[in-house]
Amino acid sequence: MADTLEFNEIYQEVKGSMNDGRLRLSRQGVIFKNSKTGKVDNIQASELAEGVWRRVALGHGLKLLTKNGHVYKYDGFRESEFDKLSDFFKAHYCLELAEKDLCVKGWNWGTVRFGGQLLSFDIGEQPVFEIPLSNVSQCTTGKNEVTLEFHQNDDAEVSLMEVRFYVPPTQEDGVDPVEAFAQNVLSKADVIQATGDAICIFRELQCLTPRGRYDIRIYPTFLHLHGKTFDYKIPYTTVLRLFLLPHKDQRQMFFVISLDPPIKQGQTRYHFLILLFSKDEDISLTLNMNEEEVEKRFEGRLTKNMSGSLYEMVSRVMKALVNRKITVPGNFQGHSGAQCITCSYKASSGLLYPLERGFIYVHKPPVHIRFDEISFVNFARGTTTTRSFDFEIETKQGTQYTFSSIEREEYGKLFDFVNAKKLNIKNRGLKEGMKQSYDEYADSDEDQHDAYLERMKEEGKIREENANDSSDGSGEETDESFNPGEEDDDVAEEFDSNASATSSSGEGDSDDKKPAKKAKVVKERKARRKHPESKKGKDPNAPKRPMSAYMLWLNASRERIKSDHPGISITDLSKKAGELWKAMSKEKKEEWDRKAEDARRDYEKAMKEYSVGSKAESSRGERSKKKKKKQEKQLKGKAERKGASFKSVSSSKSPAKSSNESFKSKEFVSSDESSSAESKKEDSEEEGAPSPRRSSSDSASGSD
Repeated sequence: MADTLEFNEIYQEVKGSMNDGRLRLSRQGVIFKNSKTGKVDNIQASELAEGVWRRVALGHGLKLLTKNGHVYKYDGFRESEFDKLSDFFKAHYCLELAEKDLCVKGWNWGTVRFGGQLLSFDIGEQPVFEIPLSNVSQCTTGKNEVTLEFHQNDDAEVSLMEVRFYVPPTQEDGVDPVEAFAQNVLSKADVIQATGDAICIFRELQCLTPRGRYDIRIYPTFLHLHGKTFDYKIPYTTVLRLFLLPHKDQRQMFFVISLDPPIKQGQTRYHFLILLFSKDEDISLTLNMNEEEVEKRFEGRLTKNMSGSLYEMVSRVMKALVNRKITVPGNFQGHSGAQCITCSYKASSGLLYPLERGFIYVHKPPVHIRFDEISFVNFARGTTTTRSFDFEIETKQGTQYTFSSIEREEYGKLFDFVNAKKLNIKNRGLKEGMKQSYDEYADSDEDQHDAYLERMKEEGKIREENANDSSDGSGEETDESFNPGEEDDDVAEEFDSNASATSSSGEGDSDDKKPAKKAKVVKERKARRKHPESKKGKDPNAPKRPMSAYMLWLNASRERIKSDHPGISITDLSKKAGELWKAMSKEKKEEWDRKAEDARRDYEKAMKEYSVGSKAESSRGERSKKKKKKQEKQLKGKAERKGASFKSVSSSKSPAKSSNESFKSKEFVSSDESSSAESKKEDSEEEGAPSPRRSSSDSASGSD
């Protein structure tokens, strides 16, 4: 016989709700794990007192009773599994798995039996229904009547509110059957009554959910949150997990209490109780118990007098009373050195903590996701910016959680963590190439070829060399206008408080207050505006850049790849080419490397010849410009001298000269004289002198 038996899709009844999970029976005991909450119920084999097999609504069920009176009910078994379970109970637990069917007569009178924490209403020897007394929240009595009220379960579609029992009077003197019934119920019921003094009290603790400051009173069986507006009583049996998480600023601590069922305020449900502490806050605590009681109850986990940080005292007391481990962050460490990641969830910013067995997000709303309920995770590009990414988690139940606005620097650390925990990554193939700076992937990335990355590198080199070529050909002015040191100084000057004051005052005052660097900045900006026009066009005669070995091979192999894969897209072709290049042997790659080296040498040789020719052309152009300027200057000086002599003649009003000039017709005037006359006329018009008109009038009078 096997040492263990495992059953999937088994349902545990909890306060009227059927919670699905997995059941495992072993030599050590019975273990049931809740699929929704992850809570594990462990029943030791030595504690089992009775096992009952019976027909229920979902097929067949198993009821287990322990020696301390606890009852566990599991449904969802098949009828054929009875023999296997019966043999297992005999072999490992030394128990007979008894078959007891429920009474279905429909009678409403019978006998009530109290056994441990179970109230059983029987007709004859068969039970009609059973009530776990731990589900009872209140018990009230009347005349011959007892009323039981129950804790509500939000997961149950239909909840039982109360049950009333009529207790007939008896002839026995001194014993009230109603009071005896009520006392039997209250002795085992989960009734929260603040009787007696609290073990200890923590004053004015900051609580994030529910928000406010609360006094926390610690009682033996429950936790009492007393605030200005609301009070909450939390039984320790509803505490699922405890978390102690350091804040990212390393000055505060979160203490998180996971609750199932949650505490309620109106229609609001609080599944997590989150307390925020400062690390610098200390406290001295004295328990309201004598030392013998403390030692007997807590077995050395607590002492009567304790002192230390407030968060340590609260977590230590809660751990001792709830009897659960405190979960802290594991080995994960983010880019900034913190054990959490800053992100957003549902438009609220918070902190995501990768734990050893799950993720927890605090604080609004708090979310806890276990690894065993995760179907896959996904790394997605940020919707608003490329500086961040989104981390998506989808559970096996189909629920999706998206943590957005995570800094890009956190990607490598988070990917390593998810990969180490062996979680399914939806886009693993796409995202492995991004993580190149980590030692774990250094070897694989050295041999792996990325066609897209190669193309981006080539384009970047082309842009850089084009910028260098254009800066070399633009002359000395470009080199002078682009001065990184001066540019930095100017920027610092613009944002200087003194500079802004002087520039504003210089607008209305004299120029003496205007700083010298301000004018320098304006001149350099004007010069920089002119030069980009010369950089726009690329010289078509310049030699073309050489291709890399991969690009040479790709150009030679593109048609062959297309023929081998008809209808392949450009993207798929690049991807396929990258795979082929990666799989190519070193000998073949060296052949293309030699071709690329030859092409590079040819390019350098052609570039040298091109640069020498371009410099010679630029020098010839400069000489021609200087010669042209010199000729224009000479012509201008000659014209000025002729204009001055023409003025002296016209001012003396010589009739002979004017008469001679008047008899010369336009056809017989020489080119030199005409040019000089035109220049004189232009000079006279520029100076605004009316002398040419007076000379023409004098000539007319002379002819008369």
